[in-house]
Amino acid sequence: MMPASWFQLLLYGVVLLALAWPLGRYMAQVYQGHGTLLTPLIAPVERLLYRVAGVAPQVEMGWRTYAAALLIFNGLGLLAVYALQRLQGLLPLNPQAMGAVPADLAWNTAVSFATNTNWQSYSGEVTLSYLTQMAGLTVQNFASAATGMAALAALMRGLARQGAHTVGNFWVDLVRSTLYILLPLALVVALALVSQGVVQSLRPAVSVPLLQTGGAETQVLPLGPAASQIAIKQLGTNGGGFFGANSAHPFENPTPLSNFIELLAILLIPVALCFTFGRMVGDQRQGWAVLAAMTVIFVGLVTLAA
Repeated sequence: MMPASWFQLLLYGVVLLALAWPLGRYMAQVYQGHGTLLTPLIAPVERLLYRVAGVAPQVEMGWRTYAAALLIFNGLGLLAVYALQRLQGLLPLNPQAMGAVPADLAWNTAVSFATNTNWQSYSGEVTLSYLTQMAGLTVQNFASAATGMAALAALMRGLARQGAHTVGNFWVDLVRSTLYILLPLALVVALALVSQGVVQSLRPAVSVPLLQTGGAETQVLPLGPAASQIAIKQLGTNGGGFFGANSAHPFENPTPLSNFIELLAILLIPVALCFTFGRMVGDQRQGWAVLAAMTVIFVGLVTLAA
């Protein structure tokens, strides 16, 4: 590797830590119920969601109730994504007239997105409608990431509260993970990606003439609401790109800067959660210890790959 390449790796680490430190402190405030800069804007929406869903945010749960709520929520999300895939041929926002996804592939996709494993055994641009991509996979990218973050918040409370019988309220942690953390970050990342040329459109695919023909005279350029899905895909450490080649596709990742942004996004929350952990257990040194262990593994494998 050239010296410039090593400099890029070093720059990446510095920028990642510089962003993760304040984000980790902010997330600790969110999970501890403290006010943040976004509270005046988001709190009314949060209260409305609790009222509509019939959630009592002040009532905490034991670990069994918390786990049951988590499993029920993810089970319903799994069924919703499966249904969207099977019915997409009858639903709107399907300019390419995609038919129903086969039952086995639809089930595999629904399970993988509900569990945040996101095994992509399909090519999105020729399999899924815009509605399935947006209302199914993009929403599930938020939900599965928020579920994992909520479970970690409950674990941190369990470690910090000696002798306590509750670990928080799953619905509160889910809503706050989404409204206060994932949505604002996804908005910033999506706009940054759009500025670099990542596709974000509801128009159907475009057929364009080739400048050099070797049998075929036209090429179909797939479009769609990609940037909004890529943002949360990276931030939630999800898989399942909008296009079959995932972030190797030029419509998902067209420039060196978009690549740097996507690389930052995929590790930003995991690194920040180390600092969140330290603050929530009352000993920041423990957060640094977790981060150090992660860094040793990361640096070793990155060096080997480089």
